[in-house]
Amino acid sequence: MLPGEGIAGSVFASGRAYISREFARDERLRLSDREHVPAGWGGACIPVQAMDEVVGVFFVSCPLPREIQPDEVKLLESLARVAGITLQRMELHEATERRARQLEALHEVDLAISGTLKLDIILDTLCRQATAELEVDAAGVLLLDPSDLTLRHTAGYGFRTQTYQRSRVRLGEGLAGLAAVERKALHYPDLRSAAPEFNRKELLQDEEFSAYAVAPLIIKGNIKGVLEIFKRTPFHPNHEWRGFLEKLAVQGAIGIENAQLFEDLQLSNLKLSLAYNATIEGWAHALELRDKETEGHTRRVTDLTLHLARAIGMTEEMLVHVRRGALLHDIGKMGVPDEILLKPGKLTEEEWGIMRQHPQYAYDLLSPIAYLHPALDIPYCHHEKWDGSGYPRGLKSEEIPLSARIFAVVDVWDALTSDRPYRKAWSKEKALEYLQEQSGKHFDPKIVGLFLNMINEGTIGAG
Repeated sequence: MLPGEGIAGSVFASGRAYISREFARDERLRLSDREHVPAGWGGACIPVQAMDEVVGVFFVSCPLPREIQPDEVKLLESLARVAGITLQRMELHEATERRARQLEALHEVDLAISGTLKLDIILDTLCRQATAELEVDAAGVLLLDPSDLTLRHTAGYGFRTQTYQRSRVRLGEGLAGLAAVERKALHYPDLRSAAPEFNRKELLQDEEFSAYAVAPLIIKGNIKGVLEIFKRTPFHPNHEWRGFLEKLAVQGAIGIENAQLFEDLQLSNLKLSLAYNATIEGWAHALELRDKETEGHTRRVTDLTLHLARAIGMTEEMLVHVRRGALLHDIGKMGVPDEILLKPGKLTEEEWGIMRQHPQYAYDLLSPIAYLHPALDIPYCHHEKWDGSGYPRGLKSEEIPLSARIFAVVDVWDALTSDRPYRKAWSKEKALEYLQEQSGKHFDPKIVGLFLNMINEGTIGAG
């Protein structure tokens, strides 16, 4: 009953106790209640107060001729105050627990945002926490597609059918589109009364939803989508409930922004990486066009070096830099004059001195490019020798970077087994014999051994 109606309503409204000799004959009793109240019973109706606020009433009844006396009312009012304080403490305790759960829910969403940048995981956590802590039946997210200004299903939890997954709402249309455009949360305790504006009638039929709320997902002034809440029974959310919904929406928007920024960054990095690789391959091709006697050499040694490096145990991340280094291994020859690089006969000692500078030229050319620092080992060190007699720095044994030691074996193998203008390709047997002879001198013995095994087993091609 409403405050002011009947005995209970009048006591609640006035905050004063009321004694009735017989309830059934009392003029304050509502007509609709008379048939339910037995004759011959009277008593008192006492307001239940908490912090000077009436929160309810309670009745004490007894059969005639027993009647409640005024001095007994004071005892009843004391009991009512105790009850009111108890109720208030219970409500405060429940509110504290509820806020703790809400904080935990927000923390879970925070963990999802900080622990992953995968949009599906973030939004699934958001929907699950919204469903649990708002005590509703289902929650879903529609994200905005800027290309056609349409909100599309991206995540959902608690739905019985696949109907929600087909949700598409244009901005400004329907309740979700309206919330996005007006940038404010909307609540509909009885969804069917809002049916003309709720343009997804199939959800009412297939999911039997009765109540609905929607909050826009906004960050830095940009609308990202909406968070939708569904309940299968009517409900009237209070201020605290609406506030928590909006907090969840803020967290969700942050997660969406982070995930989308990460996806955009990944795409940009991929495009940049492709551009770098295309540039590197272009440089290698330009060098081969200049030095026609080594045509195809770069591609072959790159493939073979990667195969051997992978067998040695290098990670895929390391292999990226090995590949770039192999492609650029002779880039320093761009600094060697044509009359030396393209000379058909043997080089003089002075000319060899210039030719041996090409690893240093490579380092000077590539070192200003931070992106290529991890790939410098092969261009700079592939002419170093295990016994320290190589160039340009005379590095020895394991002072030579691993990738350069691997490449040195592959580079010499390909050179020996390929035709050159000044000689025919060596046979496989003769080339293998030379590698064995140079093991421990020119080459790392362990790498030579692994390479020979792979050649003999047919794991890699014979040239």
